[in-house]
Amino acid sequence: MAIDHKDRWNVSLETKCQGMDLSICDKYNSISFPIYQTATFSHRGLGESTGFDYTRQSNPTRQQLESIVADLENGYGALAFSSGMSAIGTLLEIFKPGDNIIVDEDLYGGSVRIFDVIAKKNGLTFTVADLSQEDIEPLFKENTKAVYVETPTNPMMHIIDIRALAIATKRHGALFVVDNTFLSPYFQNPLNLGADVVVHSGTKYLGGHHDTIGGFLVVKDAELDKRLRYLSTTVGAALSPFDSWLLIRGIRTLAVRMQRAAENAQAIAEWLTKQDCVKKVLYPGLPTHPGYDIMKRQARGAGAMISFEVESKEMAASILKNVELFYFAESLGGTETLITYPLTQTHAEVPEALREKNGINDRLLRLSVGIEGVNDLIDELNRVFKLAREGK
Repeated sequence: MAIDHKDRWNVSLETKCQGMDLSICDKYNSISFPIYQTATFSHRGLGESTGFDYTRQSNPTRQQLESIVADLENGYGALAFSSGMSAIGTLLEIFKPGDNIIVDEDLYGGSVRIFDVIAKKNGLTFTVADLSQEDIEPLFKENTKAVYVETPTNPMMHIIDIRALAIATKRHGALFVVDNTFLSPYFQNPLNLGADVVVHSGTKYLGGHHDTIGGFLVVKDAELDKRLRYLSTTVGAALSPFDSWLLIRGIRTLAVRMQRAAENAQAIAEWLTKQDCVKKVLYPGLPTHPGYDIMKRQARGAGAMISFEVESKEMAASILKNVELFYFAESLGGTETLITYPLTQTHAEVPEALREKNGINDRLLRLSVGIEGVNDLIDELNRVFKLAREGK
C-alpha cells in the first residue's frame, strides 16, 4: 500500500524509525506491531474483504514494514522481498529482451552474477563502466532502459554523483536505480537526488542484527509501484510475516546504530592511514578520498564500511586467522564488526579481469564496523597486525 506523505507527521528520520504509523493496528493496541503469521485471510461474504486475501500478495505485518521503509526513503511505496537478490531479480522483470542497462563496474558480486547468469540469458545486455569517473553520455544507446549503481560501491568505496547521473538518465528517458545498502536511509536518500528506484539489502543495516534476510525496492511514483507489486505477487518472492517483524524491530534502532558505527569507522579509518603495513585505506569519510566532496554534498555521513589493502597476501591471511573480537564472515551492517575477504567471498564470481581492474586483489580486506567500543576494535587490529608482522 502506498503512503500519502502529505498526511504523515513532519518528524525526524529518527522518529520515523519507530514506525509510528497506526493506520494498520490490532484491536488490542499492541506497541510491538503484531506478526500476522497466516497464509490466507477469511471473508464474511462477497465484497467484504478486509483488504488482505493471501500473504504472497499482501500481509499486514509486511505492509507495516513497507510503509516504514518507504517513509524513510521519502518514496511513494516500498516492496519487501525475501532477499536483496530477489528484489533485484524482480526489478529486472520489468525489462524485455534486447533492452540495455548501464551498470557501474564495481558492484556487489551477487548483483554481477544475476546480471551475467540470469539477465543475459533472458536477453538483456549490459554496458559496464566506471561511473564514478567516466562520462556516461557516450554510453547511452537507443535501447538503454536503465542505469544501475551503488554508492559507495562495494568493495572499492567509489562515490558516484547521484544528482548528475539522474539528470543524464532522465534526459535519455531511462530508469535510474541506486543501491543504497551501504549508507542506509539514515545517511542518504537517493530518491531526493533524482533516482527512480532505491534497492536495499534489508539483511544489512535495516535489519541490523545478522539474524534475518530481506530486500527492498523503494519507488517514487505510483505507476512503477503498481507494476512492481504485480510482478512481486506473480514471482512470489515476498518477505514472510516473521522476517517482516524482525526488520521492523531492527529499524527501530537504525539511527543510533548507524551513528555509532560511523563514528567508530571514522576513527578506525584514520588509525589505519597511520599504519605502515596498510598500503591503501578506502573510506569516503577521509578528506583524501577522491569522492569526499561529492559524498559531503549528497549524504549526511560516510557510513561504516572500510576497505583497506595490506602489504601482502600472507598478512591478510594472518589477520583473518587471528581475529577474535570481531568475526571473519560475509555480510555487513550488524552490531558486530565483521571482516571480509572479497576475493574469495563477496566477489568470488566477478570475472577475474574485472576484479583485477577494480583492485580486488589478495591483499584487500573489508571491514563492516560495528558498535563495539572503538578503542577495543583498534586494539584488536593492532594485535592482529602485530601477529601478522611476526609471521603468526
